[in-house]
Amino acid sequence: MSNKMWGGRFSTGPDAIMEEINASIGFDQRLYRQDIAGSIAHATMLAETGILTQTDRDAIVAGLTEVLAEIEAGTFTFSRALEDIHMNVESRLREKIGDAAGRLHTARSRNDQVATDFKLYVRDTIDTLVIQVTTLQLALVNRAEAEAETIMPGFTHLQSAQPVTFGHHLLAYVEMLGRDAGRLLDARKRLNESPLGSAALAGTPYPIDRDRTAEQLGFDRPTANSLDAVSDRDFILETLAAASICAMHLSRFAEEMVIWSSAQFGFVRLSDKFTTGSSIMPQKRNPDAAELVRAKIGRILGALTSLIVVMKGLPLAYSKDMQEDKEVAFDALDSLSLSLAAMTGMVSDMTANRERMRASASAGFSTATDIADWLVREVNIPFRDAHHITGQIVALAEQKDCGLEGLTIEDFKSVDSRIDSRIHKVVTVEASVAARQSYGGTAPANVLAQAARWKTILTGEAHEPRPLAKKKHGGHGDGGVE
Repeated sequence: MSNKMWGGRFSTGPDAIMEEINASIGFDQRLYRQDIAGSIAHATMLAETGILTQTDRDAIVAGLTEVLAEIEAGTFTFSRALEDIHMNVESRLREKIGDAAGRLHTARSRNDQVATDFKLYVRDTIDTLVIQVTTLQLALVNRAEAEAETIMPGFTHLQSAQPVTFGHHLLAYVEMLGRDAGRLLDARKRLNESPLGSAALAGTPYPIDRDRTAEQLGFDRPTANSLDAVSDRDFILETLAAASICAMHLSRFAEEMVIWSSAQFGFVRLSDKFTTGSSIMPQKRNPDAAELVRAKIGRILGALTSLIVVMKGLPLAYSKDMQEDKEVAFDALDSLSLSLAAMTGMVSDMTANRERMRASASAGFSTATDIADWLVREVNIPFRDAHHITGQIVALAEQKDCGLEGLTIEDFKSVDSRIDSRIHKVVTVEASVAARQSYGGTAPANVLAQAARWKTILTGEAHEPRPLAKKKHGGHGDGGVE
């Protein structure tokens, strides 16, 4: 049957294939809140400017409120023949209030309507995502504070490099997520201009008040160019770019979770809530939640790539190609939200094997750089020479099949007679991490200071660094889990 919302230009309805490719109601129905909010703001402005009577405005607002209640109650019937959320809502409104519903579309087009709805949706979603990022940051900060003195190996090239603290490692992700939140908020700031009133592409001859509708919908201002307003999708592209970077950070962390929870590393144990078993191997604890978070970057980045390709060849202003923006965006933003929730759960529930971490940190001659630094500071040897001497010391330890802590003073002196017994104070992993007190370094005191700083930023309440814990068992940690 003919779609009456199209007007009198068409005498017959679309082919079934045309209806299949054209309809978007299967996915854009999630814009119903934003669509109804935009229509209420538009009707209110039309009444205030005298374009619409107050009686019609009140009937429209009352009818839209009823439509909203029906949708939220699950009693609303969406029609594919009506194509999209805008036509579905307007058609139901006409059934409820009659001809007054037909006046709602005065001085607007589906082009500026959909741009407004989508901006409102993306803005709402950004607000939710930023809260989720902050929640994950707080979980990481709390864990970092608890693990400020837990020593683990730091890696470059996934090879043991220098000892770091587990808390310091976790705070690295807090920094990344802080940038992610900043990018999302930057995107929100730029998108917060109202397209409503741009109409199809050229504006409208009606004496509308675009500042008023912008104000009602929480926008900072109306868009300044009607052509740009209806054809712009930068706001979702920028949001997807920020989402892709955030998903990449989560993927890196998820990869470390997978590695750390393996039997070969055994640094952490993920709880039963975020692991699964095997259908054939009863001993398995698979880090499936981490693996799935690791994979989500594919579909999130894929959405960004897909939409950039859609937009890259479109002339101004609106083209139907742009209907392809929503499905991929909805899926990508849903995926990021789910990933943030899963990662927050894993961080909150995981336990750290401190003894295993410390033992691994001691392997691989990880304090060799500390020896070189000691030779520079205490013996006044140029660093390049100190580097060479330290390499000889490492070779000797390899030959003796022991760690640097296992070398005697005679061993050290056999490499360079200028070395004295003070060297033993710098070759432990505890001494190594404690010495790195430069701003941003891994020293436990630094970790606690940064944790307090981030708590202050994230909660808005002042936090002081907690004191360092008293050493146990010669400073090797208690070997327990947290």
